[in-house]
Amino acid sequence: MAFDLKVKRIYEPPAPDDGQRVLVDRIWPRGISKKDAALALWLKDIAPSDELRKWFGHEPARWAEFQERYGVELDGNGEAVSELRGLISHGKVTLLYGAHDEAHNNAVALAGYLVERG
Repeated sequence: MAFDLKVKRIYEPPAPDDGQRVLVDRIWPRGISKKDAALALWLKDIAPSDELRKWFGHEPARWAEFQERYGVELDGNGEAVSELRGLISHGKVTLLYGAHDEAHNNAVALAGYLVERG
């Protein structure tokens, strides 16, 4: 299944080519108003568990294992994954995250999961 998906830091301003903007963090990002976020959906249930998030701590050395563990969590979270896939089936979706690290965060891992599993 081909789909149009991108990942973007929530602190970047909304753009016309974002499509539906979905925040995939469990915690609301500091300094962003709900109006400025311009969200279609805040899907906090798809975020990694607090335990996994704290274990990872945005340590690049833990990235591969984080992706594996998060994938297992996503496999067991069919409702949230289905909700996101439903949005994706209707057009472009931008996954939004608040972390500083643009390469090692849950939105990047989630996008990889979705691409890998179609």
